[in-house]
Amino acid sequence: MSVCAAIKPDGLRCKAGAMKGSQWCFNHHPDHSEERRRNASKGGKRGGRGRPAKPGVEGLQDIRDLLKNLTDGVLSGGVERATAIAANQLLNTALRAIELERKWKEIEELEGRLEALEYVLRGRPRAG
Repeated sequence: MSVCAAIKPDGLRCKAGAMKGSQWCFNHHPDHSEERRRNASKGGKRGGRGRPAKPGVEGLQDIRDLLKNLTDGVLSGGVERATAIAANQLLNTALRAIELERKWKEIEELEGRLEALEYVLRGRPRAG
């Protein structure tokens, strides 16, 4: 397998393996610049490792605060039981929606990573 012919911005040669039938690796091949741009764009829009997916989506803490205030209100007699029950159901629905959104983002990220791996593997000869 040949080494990528690209020269990196630091002046050193790329050490990645070149794609089959090409002098460049996936990260330097000019025909794949649009795909790399799309993948990078997706990555920047996703949350991960504890950061929110977009500004202002700190839903869990907001819901915790609402539940605490709701509980305090019910216990102090300031919030009617029926109102508290309805609010609790809505907050549970919001929590389920947050969890579903997190799972979808995780699936999208994994699909992107899998597609990139499949693409790299398609360019390599089969082992065996």
